[in-house]
Amino acid sequence: MNAGRASRIRFSLVMLLLVGLQFYVRPRIGNPHIAPDFLMLGLMIFAIRSRPGAAAFAGFLIGFASDALTPARFGAAMLANTLVGYAAAWGRAVFFADNLLVNAGFIAVGVWLRDLLVLMASGTGGRELAIQLGVWSPLTALSTAVAGIIVLTVFRDWLDIRLEE
Repeated sequence: MNAGRASRIRFSLVMLLLVGLQFYVRPRIGNPHIAPDFLMLGLMIFAIRSRPGAAAFAGFLIGFASDALTPARFGAAMLANTLVGYAAAWGRAVFFADNLLVNAGFIAVGVWLRDLLVLMASGTGGRELAIQLGVWSPLTALSTAVAGIIVLTVFRDWLDIRLEE
């Protein structure tokens, strides 16, 4: 087996692990407002490795899966994840350093931005918007960034991501 194919298989296994964590571990963590979003983490890791078009398509698919679970605001997560995936891949290609903490911040900003876009697209406003963006979204972004640090550290070689020590 060639190195490129082995790398894709390992990357796919990590993404499948994140999907499993999203649907098996995340509901058992406790408060869903502070649990890490493993699907978003997978999107951000994919965006780090790929071109903007591929990241936007992956964001669309992840958003479609999220919207299927919340039909009341169908389309909001598709739009938000598509835009965040595109912006993350573009931003990574333009100005991003290979530092673990910078990647964690990148993941946290992506989660918060996705939440902002979902709330705006779904018509949420007023006090609920302020509480969500000021309290719950930063907590989710922080927990997802911590999970990202763990995943990037443990699976660094499998993900073919170069990080400075």
